[in-house]
Amino acid sequence: MIIGYARVSTQDQNPQLQLDALGVAGCEQVFHEKATGKLRERVELTACLRSMRKGDTLVVWKLDRLARSLKDLVEIIHDLDKREIGFRSLTESIDTTSAGGRLVFHLFGALAEFEHALIQERTKAGLAAARARGRKGGRKPSLSPT
Repeated sequence: MIIGYARVSTQDQNPQLQLDALGVAGCEQVFHEKATGKLRERVELTACLRSMRKGDTLVVWKLDRLARSLKDLVEIIHDLDKREIGFRSLTESIDTTSAGGRLVFHLFGALAEFEHALIQERTKAGLAAARARGRKGGRKPSLSPT
């Protein structure tokens, strides 16, 4: 089954462009909601992902409609892949049911890991520099021993 997911961020935005594109793409069922992408738990996205079965394909109009960060996007696609569910993004022409589409997502995964490693390195360097200047980490001690 081909299942679509559409999301708009505010009440003022209209999802019709996305819904039309998903219909043209052959989606048999479409989940849509008005919710900010910053929210990790989105009711319709959760329902959409739970409804999907092996062999289904999730279709979105654009990658940022599914997730706001590369890390979240890679996690969702990895979960779909483990469940043998395909993924297509219409605007970016990504299709994980093809070898080329899977390659693109492996590259995204590598970039997400690289970004995570860079953040860890910068954090460690910042903490070391602060310690070298005599700054201690953690919260300030309480005023009384009790």
